[in-house]
Amino acid sequence: MAFTDTERNPLASLEQWEDDLLVRYPEPEHKAKEEYRNYDDPARDTVREFYRLNHTYQTYDFVQEKRAEFLKFDKKEIPVWGAMEFLNTLVDDSDPDIELDQLQHLLQTAEAIRADGHPDWFVLTGFLHDMGKVLCLFGEPQWAVVGDTFPVGCAHSDKIVYPEYFAANPDSSNKDFNTKYGIYEPNCGLKNVTMSWGHDEYLYHITKDHLPEPALYMIRYHSFYAQHREKAYDHLLDDHDRAMFKWVDKFNPYDLYSKSPVTPVVSELKPYYEDLIAKYLPSTIRL
Repeated sequence: MAFTDTERNPLASLEQWEDDLLVRYPEPEHKAKEEYRNYDDPARDTVREFYRLNHTYQTYDFVQEKRAEFLKFDKKEIPVWGAMEFLNTLVDDSDPDIELDQLQHLLQTAEAIRADGHPDWFVLTGFLHDMGKVLCLFGEPQWAVVGDTFPVGCAHSDKIVYPEYFAANPDSSNKDFNTKYGIYEPNCGLKNVTMSWGHDEYLYHITKDHLPEPALYMIRYHSFYAQHREKAYDHLLDDHDRAMFKWVDKFNPYDLYSKSPVTPVVSELKPYYEDLIAKYLPSTIRL
């Protein structure tokens, strides 16, 4: 399917989606989220359009197509630090208050985790968790790279932001996909559930043979807000998922709230992170 440039990139940058998350899920000491949920604000028109496209086109078949295309890992073979520098070519001009590049944002997240004394694999997860955004550099639309993730192959929860836009999704009128369980069984476990396509799922498959399982849950489900914030898909989780989601909950505050105007000194931190990468990951990864 062909998309216009506006349909491919409705946001000024990928960070506009993340800024919107802070509006929906502000830090606890700030205003209650209900005071922020003004979805009629014209300033949020681009976010609304982003979700319209995401909810319309993220179908079960679309996800299968993307998995077949990208999980061949035939785009690049590159060291992990090189992949982070590649990611850094995504320029964000939308945030006038914090002028940090992608690598510096990820270092902030990882350093906040390290400062709190978490295990080194947790620190590494903070550093890596957005690396899957390189999908944008392979020409993927923004709405197939970032955005709240959700199961495909079953009914869309009304706890997902802008649920009304799912009315245009073909799966919503497909009797195989539009029931509570769809193609799944009650409490079948997320290992048996197909998620919408984006940077979370992509990076999970890149790292799944190398990182501890809690790290993989953090990577794969950190944008699954309908579940870890709203518990909308408890009917699909098994007991193992519930145990592992405690780690997703630990990670989420670092993902959302570690943004700071203090610039990490990349040259000082690089040796530590290169050693950490070498401990857990191969010398090169395939994208």
